[in-house]
Amino acid sequence: MRLAPIVVSILTLLCSRASVAQGQPATATENVKTLPKLGVVNDRFQSYNIEMVEVTGGRFWKPYASTQSLNNQTNDAAHGNQPAGLSANLFEYRPPIDLNNPTLRKLAAALGPAYLRVSGTWANSTYFDPDGTAGEKPPAGFQGVLTGTEWRGVLDFAKAVNADLVTSFAVSAGTRDKDGLWTPVEANKIASFTTSAGGHISAAELINEPTFPEIDGLGKSYDATAFARDVHAFREFAKHNLPGMLVVGPGGVGEGATLMPGNATIPGPRMLSTADLLKATGPAFDAFSYHSYGAVSVRCNPGKSTNINDSLSTDTFSKAEQIARYYMALRDQYDPGKPMWNTETAEAACGGDSWASEFADTFRYLKQLGDLARIGVRVNMHNTLSSSDYGLLDENTYEPRPDYWAALLWHRLMGSTVLDAGSSQGENLYLYAHCMPQVPGGVTVLAINADGHSTPRLKTGLDYNLYTLSAGSLDSKQVMLNGHTLSLNAANDLPRMEGSRFKAGTVDLNPQTITFLAFPEANNASCR
Repeated sequence: MRLAPIVVSILTLLCSRASVAQGQPATATENVKTLPKLGVVNDRFQSYNIEMVEVTGGRFWKPYASTQSLNNQTNDAAHGNQPAGLSANLFEYRPPIDLNNPTLRKLAAALGPAYLRVSGTWANSTYFDPDGTAGEKPPAGFQGVLTGTEWRGVLDFAKAVNADLVTSFAVSAGTRDKDGLWTPVEANKIASFTTSAGGHISAAELINEPTFPEIDGLGKSYDATAFARDVHAFREFAKHNLPGMLVVGPGGVGEGATLMPGNATIPGPRMLSTADLLKATGPAFDAFSYHSYGAVSVRCNPGKSTNINDSLSTDTFSKAEQIARYYMALRDQYDPGKPMWNTETAEAACGGDSWASEFADTFRYLKQLGDLARIGVRVNMHNTLSSSDYGLLDENTYEPRPDYWAALLWHRLMGSTVLDAGSSQGENLYLYAHCMPQVPGGVTVLAINADGHSTPRLKTGLDYNLYTLSAGSLDSKQVMLNGHTLSLNAANDLPRMEGSRFKAGTVDLNPQTITFLAFPEANNASCR
């Protein structure tokens, strides 16, 4: 096992596969209290999306387990809202999400503070109807309708779950004048309503994923020059109508890594490069945003996507950092110094693959958080909280999926100060370290053993609390913490999720397990 020195006071890895097999622990290198500080992420680093189409009701990515056919779905004629140019068979109608549901609120609040992003492709063409008088059919130039009651529900939900609201605005034909220029009429309506309702929009992208203008409903002639014109108009609107709101962008997607075998980007409609968008706008954003998907799901790319056997591969694991570094280079060139926000991400675009709801994806989920925090991405917003196969929660029962339990442990154990755990590549073992939240001097080390056979051993020099996530198989929809299955109780309350206390010694990392080791007595100077 080839590992660079890991500067962990209490952690060391075996230096060779042979020593693992012989069960001989390695010698500790540095004391955990000396782990140096790498940086700081936003205290809402781990965040999530609720798509606009979930709020309004409409056709979102059809779950693989769905038994509905296109012909027997209800209300499809009245709710035909879906992205342009994509097959209707990919989508399924949902009624508006119940943001007053106590279980949904309870589980979302457990991840707070967070950012709640209400956006997505559907937001680009959603008409705002504050008084509820427009009916279900949107006016010309729009595809969906957001009522004042629904938006008030978003504002109330955000407040109840300790989430700062992030959104985007309509940009479709209905928002444009006779010359095709974007006007802030719809944005003004939302801004006025939000203010009068006592709400607050923390940040906004004007357009969701402007790199695909035809899917956005912007037409074949929309280009980087038009984008720059829209962004500058949006900045003027925001300055006068939503002071204090961060203007975030450009929000590109589909670049920086191969999304599918044999394809460099998402196939299909014309694509605008983020570089061209930035050349046209110049420095225009308070935070630099991008979207990150390491693959396109089999839903949109049948027969050509990855499979569960690839879910723990080095290639899969490398995508998030590769994409982030691509966009960071553009940020450095065109908008230097601005914080990096990954405002939409999941296992795969188009609703995720079937294993996005299984334990297999939990390794990617946590490794992505660790990698992005380590290289300086400030915010990471998972898509979605509770819809389609990549939701953290089952959309019908709100039962937590494995990624939710991982998110909850990250939230409780990994604070905003990022420490340098050294290079942990090789043999599918990955280490990350953060200061513990609300524990002065405390350190948590996250150890991800994605190998299916080896059992690396860590040597500890301090007492620690152990939290190990495991499952009977990678395709399990349930996960165990220290050998006990995690689930809600009869009242839909979360379990206590306490770690097991151990004296200093050695820890074996079983194959395909994820372990948090919390050291509250580390007394790390960077964590005080």
